[in-house]
Amino acid sequence: MSYTDIIYEVRENIAWIIMNRPEKYNAFTTFTLKEICHALEEAELDEGVRVVVLRGAGDKAFCTGGDAGEAKEGGYHREMDYWHTKLHHMIRAISKPLIAAVNGWAIGGGHILHLICDLSIAADTAKFGQAGPRVGSFDAGYGAAYLARVVGEKKAREIWFLCRTYTAQEALNMGLVNRVVPLSDLDTEVEKWCDEIKELSPYAIRFLKHAFNADTDHIFGFETMSMAAVRLFWGTDEAKHYKNVFLEKRRK
Repeated sequence: MSYTDIIYEVRENIAWIIMNRPEKYNAFTTFTLKEICHALEEAELDEGVRVVVLRGAGDKAFCTGGDAGEAKEGGYHREMDYWHTKLHHMIRAISKPLIAAVNGWAIGGGHILHLICDLSIAADTAKFGQAGPRVGSFDAGYGAAYLARVVGEKKAREIWFLCRTYTAQEALNMGLVNRVVPLSDLDTEVEKWCDEIKELSPYAIRFLKHAFNADTDHIFGFETMSMAAVRLFWGTDEAKHYKNVFLEKRRK
């Protein structure tokens, strides 16, 4: 299958999915989400693939969430909502370990993508954070409930209530990522982790992933309710106000 918004390649039993919109800081469109879902399906069905890596193209950003060009009335259209939720589910459902190689900014929806990957390895130049309340939006599913499981309640509330950005070292200290390396060493380090995984029993790894997910699978219910709620919220004057304030500041 050929792709436009992503690069998909398999090398030495590792499937690399690279979000290829560096001029937009790898912000995703509906089409990008659809392509990542198809690539994950391709990797799942390929018996030769043992590990999957999700990365952003270039050296500036992993992913900065949804492309503002698709925003309508402060939010996104229903097809993007569908593929966005489906992608979150697929990241968890794929039976092979999925490693996020965080090569730069991981903000908003991009931050959530790396969060729900099985492992995250970050470049020392990476930055992390949420932006929803700043732009009249939120993710009360994996973005909040699962985040609290990873970094703890107090830190998760701080991340959402203040919308600060955090360095790679700060992310490591709070347990948000597994390792930090120089940007020039990122891909090499990711390959090392993949090689270690490839030495282990794929069947055992598969069931361990299912076991880890079992304790938090109920969050998918929060995810679907959150998506419905945020769609209603986007139509309010409050959401439109904060979206416009953000866009006006960015234009200056």
